Amino acid sequence: MSADLAVQIAIRARLVATSAVTDLVPATSILDRNATPAPRPGIVLGESQVVDEGSSVDRTRERVFHTIHLWKTEPSREGVKEISAAVRAALRSERLEIGPDYHCADWRVSSTRTMSDPDGESSHGVIVVEVLAVEVVA
Repeated sequence: MSADLAVQIAIRARLVATSAVTDLVPATSILDRNATPAPRPGIVLGESQVVDEGSSVDRTRERVFHTIHLWKTEPSREGVKEISAAVRAALRSERLEIGPDYHCADWRVSSTRTMSDPDGESSHGVIVVEVLAVEVVA
């Protein structure tokens, strides 16, 4: 399994297991999909990028940048900011378990943004999570 997929699975598992998140967004609306429209309220596990950390000769350290999209139909951005805060707290609560093939050496929510969607009815949030994944070499 790739590091970015392991991180995505760990993020979804953390979010659906956190009642502060599922009180705002049903677990069935926390998903990875390309279809539109996104559920409202909804959390869509989005794009990822994997970059070699460059700090080990054996190339077993990768930094994963994972994007999470938040959606809510509302006249303001208050609700999506509330969802964002719950997601940030859930992800920061403890180290991510990213499976048997990788160790989460470091992780952080590196940025959050909230904006109005051009549809005029929705607010949209974007969270970027950075994870330093170290491949477990047997």
